[in-house]
Amino acid sequence: FFDPLGFAEKADEKTLKRYREAEVTHGRVAMLAAVGFLVGEAVEGSSFLFDAQITGPAITHFLQVPDGWDALIVGFIAAAETQRVQIGWVDPKDASYDQPGLLKDDYYPGDIGFDPLGIKPEDPEELNLMITKELQNGRLAMLAAAGFLAQEAVDGKGILEHFSS
Repeated sequence: FFDPLGFAEKADEKTLKRYREAEVTHGRVAMLAAVGFLVGEAVEGSSFLFDAQITGPAITHFLQVPDGWDALIVGFIAAAETQRVQIGWVDPKDASYDQPGLLKDDYYPGDIGFDPLGIKPEDPEELNLMITKELQNGRLAMLAAAGFLAQEAVDGKGILEHFSS
C-alpha cells in the first residue's frame, strides 16, 4: 500500500486501525463537503432556508447562518460523534493510560451500522471492493475540499463562479 512517509512502519496494528478510522471519517466528511460546496453555491438566493439570504462563496455561508442555528448544527454533530464513539471506542476507564483512543477489537473502522439503503454487500470480496472505493473517493474528496477552500480563500469568489467566467 501507499505509505511514502513510513507511518505504517512505526505503527502497531491498533494504531493502524485508528489511522484507518480517521481516514474513513475524514473522507466521508470531505465527500459531504465537496458536494456541499457545489450545491450550496448552486442554490444560493433561491433556497427556502433562511429566506434565501445566504450568498457568496461557500466558505462564508456558515458565518451567515442566523444566531442559534449554529448551536443546533454543532449539537447534531456532537450527537453523531457521541454515537460513533460509543460504537467503536473502548471506554477510557477500561483502557490503559498509554493507549488513548483505543478502538474495540470487534469494531471495523467506519462500520457504525448505518446502512439505511441496505447497500452493504454480504460477500466479503465485494465488501472489500466497496471499502476500497470509499477510501479512494474519500481521498479524492479531501483534496477537492482543500482545493475549494484554498481557491475561495485566495480570490473570494465561489467555485461555480470560476466555471462561468
